[in-house]
Order: sequence, then structure tokens, then C-alpha cells
Amino acid sequence: MNTDFGSLLYSFFQDYLKCQKGLRCSSLKSYRDSVKLFLLFLAEKTGHKVSRLTLTDLTCARVLVFLQSLETDRKNQVRTRNQRLAAIKGLFDYLARRVPEMLKEAQGVAAIPTKRTAPAETFFLDQDEIKSLFASLPSKGISALRDRVLLLFLYNTGARVQEVADLRRKNLELDGQPRVHLHGKGDKWRVCPLWKETAALLNQLVAEQSPNDPERAVFVSPQGQALTRFGIYKIVHRHTRSLLKPNEPRRRISPHTFRHTSAVHLLEAGVEVNVIRGWLGHAGLGTTNRYAEINLRMKEAALQACQPPVSASSEACLRKPIWREDAELMKWLKAL
Repeated sequence: MNTDFGSLLYSFFQDYLKCQKGLRCSSLKSYRDSVKLFLLFLAEKTGHKVSRLTLTDLTCARVLVFLQSLETDRKNQVRTRNQRLAAIKGLFDYLARRVPEMLKEAQGVAAIPTKRTAPAETFFLDQDEIKSLFASLPSKGISALRDRVLLLFLYNTGARVQEVADLRRKNLELDGQPRVHLHGKGDKWRVCPLWKETAALLNQLVAEQSPNDPERAVFVSPQGQALTRFGIYKIVHRHTRSLLKPNEPRRRISPHTFRHTSAVHLLEAGVEVNVIRGWLGHAGLGTTNRYAEINLRMKEAALQACQPPVSASSEACLRKPIWREDAELMKWLKAL
């Protein structure tokens, strides 16, 4: 195999991942970190410099040893191990399509199973906590308006933190039926409706900023620089610290918590799950459906609704429940 590995690796990131798959910067960095760790591991095992590695150094056997070292030497969690494996599988699959001689090794890597792990616990704020949060926000100060709009925007749209950091004035439509265009994962755009309260505060925030540049970031620092995802994290942590209770050491409120909160509250309001999927920008219903399982109050309400009436006749008790006739509902329940 005389094909230059360096050129193939460059093409994998710049052409395949960035252009063909349209991955965002954060996803590209995740691939980069996984591949970098793997290449450093190969260099150590083969005794070659990274710049001297060739395709013959990339084998399924070495991938297995690398994965084992992640857990034993680096003490990585299973979830991290699986993430690294996914990136390496993508690399080997790409190499096999470009260099047929790599097909055997790519098939071996593709057959490596991901380890099972419990789904990450999903935290969200209940209605009382949301009310308490907005009631406690300061009304005066250089950043008071910006912080209030930021938190309300997160709750209204369920936007990812990077989508908020990338938001520009040209992405807002605040007249008529207010809406926002969000640039999300996979280089995909989606439109999300805005509450009138959110639109009014956004109008006020934009009016206080100058100059009126459509490319200007909506959420900026006092110095006029666009907020980064880490800056947004700090703002959320600062204002939600009071919501944490001493008996909740594992709970950590982040911008993504507002995304979960938005999904759960939409479900509580009776919004159809497909609408929520589009609202949040999920690729499939599988991701959205999990929100139906995390709210105890919804489960309790469902239990009460399914209880047979004490005074009902035996004929009424034997009658097939009306909800079983709803084909779409049954399909959704089976997908949970």
C-alpha cells in the first residue's frame, strides 16, 4: 500500500467530515482528539514517529489494544471509550473506500462492539424552579437585560449552547410571527417560534447595541465580543446556583439543562412528540422519546387516567379503552 497516509488523513478531515458530512467545529474537534490519541498510541507501539506512520500500522488488533488502554491506563469511562471507537470506525471506513487493501482491517474494526452503558441521567427544571429563577434575576446592571434574554431564549427554543453562541442578528425575525433560524448539528438549519415576550426582550437588547450590523452576534460581552459557549456556561451557572439543594450533589445546571427543560415542559403542555422533535432539531424520534420517560408527574397522571372507575359496570370495565384505537399513539408508545 503506497498511498500516503498523511494525505488520506487530511482528506478525511477536510473533505469527508467537514464538507461531505458537514460536521460542526465541535464534532470535528471530537474526531481530531480521538484520532490524535490513536496515532500517538500507534507511534508508541510501533516505535515510529507519528509522521512516519503508514497504513500498514493501522490494524484491528492494535485498535483493540488501544481501546483496552483507554480504560486501564487512562481510566476513561465506557462512554468515552465508545466515543473514541466511533471516530476510529469512521476513519477505517473512509480508508477502506479509498484503499481497497484496507477493507479487511476496516471490517474487523467495524465488528468491534460498543460496550453497553446506562443512559446519562437527564436533569431538568420544574415549573416552580423556572418561575423562581426568573423572579430572582437582577433587573439592573450592565448585563441584566442580556442575561435575562439569554436564559429566556434557552428556555423558549431549547437551543444547544453552540447554536446560541453562533446566533447573529440576521437569524432573527422579530416582526409578525417572531421566529429564529438556528444553525445546528450536521450543518442543518431549523426554524423555531419565539414567544412574544422573548421577541420583545430581543428587540430591546438589539436596540441597545450598536452598530446595527446583521452579522453582529446577538449575545455579546460588555466589551462587544460574541459570547463563547464557555461564557454562556458561566452565566447559567451564576444565575442558577441558588436552585441547587444540599441533597442534590450530582445535579449540575448547564445550558443543556434548559434544552431538557424545554422538551419536558412541551410534553407536559400536550405538544405532539413530532413537533418537539422539529422544535429541538433531533434527527429522529428516538432522542425525543426519552423525555416521555423522565417526568414522574406525567407517569402519575397517566396512572390515574388508566385506573378503572370503582362504580363502573363490568361491561364498561371490559370495554376496550378509547386510546387503544389511536394508531399514531400506539405507534409512538411502541417506539419508546
